[in-house]
Amino acid sequence: MNADELHDEAVIFDGLVVSRWSHDVFRDMRKGGLTAANCTCCVWENFRDTMVNIARWNEWFRDHGDLIVKARSIADIRQAKIDGKTAIVLGFQNTSAYEDDLGFVEIFKDAGVGIAQITYNTQNLAGSGCYESTDSGLSDFGHDLVGEMNRVGVLCDLSHVGAVTSHDVIEASKKPVAYSHCLPSGLKEHARNKSDEQLRFIADKGGFIGVTMFPAFLKKGPKATVDDYVEAMDYVINIAGEDAVGFGTDFTQGYDAEFFRWITHDKGTGRKLTDFGDITNPEGIRSLSDYPNLTAAMARARWSEARMRKVLGENWLRLLGDVWGE
Repeated sequence: MNADELHDEAVIFDGLVVSRWSHDVFRDMRKGGLTAANCTCCVWENFRDTMVNIARWNEWFRDHGDLIVKARSIADIRQAKIDGKTAIVLGFQNTSAYEDDLGFVEIFKDAGVGIAQITYNTQNLAGSGCYESTDSGLSDFGHDLVGEMNRVGVLCDLSHVGAVTSHDVIEASKKPVAYSHCLPSGLKEHARNKSDEQLRFIADKGGFIGVTMFPAFLKKGPKATVDDYVEAMDYVINIAGEDAVGFGTDFTQGYDAEFFRWITHDKGTGRKLTDFGDITNPEGIRSLSDYPNLTAAMARARWSEARMRKVLGENWLRLLGDVWGE
């Protein structure tokens, strides 16, 4: 089977897409053969504002029902593959939407939120982010929150979470947790990248790693290619094993400089946390329509068909099934 045939047949799951949602974005997802994705509906927002975002998503599901569908289960994702649609798993990049009320976890789960990142860059009620100067670890409330996420069936995401807080969540969670979109610091030192020790630890504890292509974190930055992206996946696989790895592009298609200014400041308006520089995605995967080029790059790297299927999507589905209780 050649790469194009495998891409058409395989489940393709992107562990993080945060693009500027529009008909064009949804069309490119379909053009690229994307089966499903974790799509952000909360970054800094509180309960009400996140509910407003979900209401907007519900409108998009109605208006673009020929292209996208909300996914609450693995069965929904597999049905989307059959129907030629992209299944959207609503996800948080912060637990700010839960505020200080554990009851909100189930409310959002019922609304379709199946993945939630514990912190986004800085301190919140649960713990510390990767840009916080002092990582205080998982708070007592954070322990309660992880327990409730386990009970309800929401994946704990640790991508932007501080190292100490991440360690605490990995130890506290009764279900597998994930870095949905990260890169190894062994290839490039960056506050958002994870050390070999961190990658090994989460995998040894039954967790999961989604490898991102965000240019600021890649070894070659905006000069990277899709083959460099696959090289980064190989690096992580050599540490964690091919059963514990997927991909999470962190696609930001359609956004301008104002968006990047917003996400690089605390709460969007506070102190500056980091500078990403030139945001040019790797050559060969600069549009959501380019996912077939990722599969082709895996084939060029002489990956087996089994490894390609796992990393493209089947590993993600197994992880979510374990967390969601399916």
